[in-house]
Amino acid sequence: MVIVPYIELPPNLPGIAGPIAQYPETGGPLNALAEALLRGPSSLTPGERETIAAYVSSRNACRFCAETHSAVARHLLGDDAEIVDQVRAGGDRAPVDPKLKALLAIADKVRDDGRNVTADDVARARAAGADDKAVHDTVLIAAAFCMFNRYVDGLATWAPVEPEAYVDHGKTLAETGYLRSSR
Repeated sequence: MVIVPYIELPPNLPGIAGPIAQYPETGGPLNALAEALLRGPSSLTPGERETIAAYVSSRNACRFCAETHSAVARHLLGDDAEIVDQVRAGGDRAPVDPKLKALLAIADKVRDDGRNVTADDVARARAAGADDKAVHDTVLIAAAFCMFNRYVDGLATWAPVEPEAYVDHGKTLAETGYLRSSR
């Protein structure tokens, strides 16, 4: 099945890359948001933040974002790269540290409806070692990736099917960040 975007986009750019290139007035700020969320100051590592983005995108069934951010997270996590697939398969049941488990549970609730997050969820995350910045960043990553996922899928952008097609792009994003794309 060939996917044809609902609007005219550059034919050689998959996922969010097409609309960002076609509409730089919104693409630039979207890339800046991704850079701030995934690379800016945080008590969470870039690998943890990319894993949260990959998890939310996977749960939203957004192939392009799930595969892209999984590839970035794998590159950043190096020897711990298998964590990404474990999280995508099991969420907060994955064999990860208690802090990440608690934050993944929050991210999944935000993904469904932000009002589902409770004071008990935040208390669990704090008890596991998350500070306010980690909770804040998790909620904002989950909310932003719901927007990114809906942007990509709402325009019917195309995405490579094979996960290996994302490896080089993931490495580039891991090494250079997101602002490079908007220049």
